[in-house]
Amino acid sequence: MISIFDLFKIGIGPSSSHTVGPMVAANLFLDSLTKQMELTAIAKIEIELYGSLAATGKGHATDTAILLGLLGHTPSTIDTRMTSSYLSPIFSGKTLNVSGIHTIAFDTEQDIYWYDDTVLPYHPNALTLRAISTDGIRYQQTYYSIGGGFVINKEDATDPDEDHASPTIDSVPYPFNNAAELLEQCRQYDLSISELVLANECHFHDKETVFAYLDSIWEVMQDCVKQGCENGGILPGGLDVKRRAQDLHRQLSAEKDQPITNNDKLAAMDWVDLYALAVNEENANGGKVVTAPTNGAAGIIPAVLHYYRDFLPNYSQDGVRKFLLNATAIGSLIKQNASISGAEVGCQGEVGSACAMAGSALAEIMNGTPAKCLNAAEIGIEHNLGLTCDPIGGLVQVPCIERNAMGAVKAINAARLACRGNGQHFVSLDKAIETMKQTGADMSDKYKETARGGLAVYADNRIPTAMRGVSVNYSQC
Repeated sequence: MISIFDLFKIGIGPSSSHTVGPMVAANLFLDSLTKQMELTAIAKIEIELYGSLAATGKGHATDTAILLGLLGHTPSTIDTRMTSSYLSPIFSGKTLNVSGIHTIAFDTEQDIYWYDDTVLPYHPNALTLRAISTDGIRYQQTYYSIGGGFVINKEDATDPDEDHASPTIDSVPYPFNNAAELLEQCRQYDLSISELVLANECHFHDKETVFAYLDSIWEVMQDCVKQGCENGGILPGGLDVKRRAQDLHRQLSAEKDQPITNNDKLAAMDWVDLYALAVNEENANGGKVVTAPTNGAAGIIPAVLHYYRDFLPNYSQDGVRKFLLNATAIGSLIKQNASISGAEVGCQGEVGSACAMAGSALAEIMNGTPAKCLNAAEIGIEHNLGLTCDPIGGLVQVPCIERNAMGAVKAINAARLACRGNGQHFVSLDKAIETMKQTGADMSDKYKETARGGLAVYADNRIPTAMRGVSVNYSQC
């Protein structure tokens, strides 16, 4: 089982796999580098980007994320308002202060290599970081950013030609490798999904620590929605996409007490749209978000949680904790048995996963049984199968922002539909997850975060010539 501490991470936009993961990789490289040589002995650093990281890395700020990581910043602690000043010495002075300790010459045009036509064996998102000392000693590491901010190095990567065995999880009280096992554990011990996950988490952490982390995640999600509703303007990157959440918030706030709104049975949908747009506009602007389970799908779970807070009568902090614990179980199943990476399986692995997680979690909040929760998760995945990842210009803006709004509404509908049933469903959640994995394997690479197919082919017509291929500076939050 993947822990809440791993699945929900506080990071920066616009992408968990292309921004957060590469920054984490740079942090890991610094840690391993210091064990090999003194930082003051470094004369040169080189960065190589492969596959999807190279194809859409400039729009996703992959290069600047790595540079920020090499400066010593981490995704969870960096002040995104200061990004521009952190990067200024690199771009204007062509110097890099490694870990804030040792300054070396660094030219982004010569020391960063983009190999978009080369895909390394384990995963489409790969990067190599290399340090060369003053006496010619070379040290390098290759990392894979496998989605949701998760990073592994080359040595830990499994041979892609081998069968992927499920991890051993016998150490937790209630182990499960698939949805069938999860449901059986809930039935055998008369537990809800959130209770089972909490018991497993408490095998490694005390309950107060788990609750404090869950509360901090919810706090960041709420602040992200708030910031998204307050900030307007144009998103960076050259598409000239106008932020809509601010205007929509003003409209909905003004209409809240009007009779026509009070009689509108679907008014809640407008607010759910707002919550999702607000988060993903913050993400697209390089702001602070929670991977849920990825940045590209970061608006769905916060939007559904805000729906619970603002439109359901039983809202409580304990309910939020149950929601996130339940969602963790579903996200864990999908990540273990398929993927949450858009570069690996398309957006079905991002928005589809988030929709399934939110649908199951909301079903529990609505007093749904574990069977009904898994039914809601299956609905969420099934009706996102085949969803491509084709961001225009490699930017997490079009269609990503609106796609989160649609995913949030779909998650709510999945929960309501499942709770009206008896928990039985023709296609099991395990079958839906396996189908998503197979669909991703069959999907053409041009539809998997490479900006070479689908909606992304319109990039050449929409991005000003001067902006094409230019790295985006996400400095305004």
